[in-house]
Amino acid sequence: MSTAPVTVPDVTSPATHRAVRYAKFTIGYNVIEGIVAISAGSVAGAVSLIGFGIDSGIEVAAAVVVLIRLLAEIKGGEPDEAKERRALKFIAVTFFALAAYVTVEGIRDLIGGEKPDTSFAGIVLTGVSIVIMPWLARVKRKAGQEMNSRLVVADAAETKLCAWLSVTTFAGLLAFALFGWTWLDPVAGFLIAAFAIMEGKEAWEGELVCDDGCN
Repeated sequence: MSTAPVTVPDVTSPATHRAVRYAKFTIGYNVIEGIVAISAGSVAGAVSLIGFGIDSGIEVAAAVVVLIRLLAEIKGGEPDEAKERRALKFIAVTFFALAAYVTVEGIRDLIGGEKPDTSFAGIVLTGVSIVIMPWLARVKRKAGQEMNSRLVVADAAETKLCAWLSVTTFAGLLAFALFGWTWLDPVAGFLIAAFAIMEGKEAWEGELVCDDGCN
């Protein structure tokens, strides 16, 4: 039975330092995004926007794991994969908790007929993210391919997922502002729950630390 060849990232490549910068940008941007989204969502009573903000916070935790791994590889040290896997499993549980939260709140709002307020701050925020996140996913993937790192390529896939999350949240907020359909917010929350389950599954399986053809 043959085994997959070991993939060794080229940490001397200029792309590695770009990957580090992208990871730091991801952390900084998502911190701001999460604070604004949760604040605006709380004011408007928008479940989807609150869920979007919580997701941003979880993404920060995942990006920190990636950044620590990259810095360890650049310095020539051996990353502690056991600790990374435990951290990612915690992140996965948090994703699943987020999915449960927005699902329960969405059902409650649908049954109770709760009506959120229009959040122009949320519309602007998610609109900006629609521009930034696809670009960030693209440059991360390019850097990961250049340095031969499955870690960075997997992180790029996570960012791409965030881009789609921005699209669904933006569409829900904008459509509610235009048409006033109260069911749009919980439905957008259900979509966030689906994305959270997908991201949680990837984190649980440890894809962000499987950089060497692990099973």
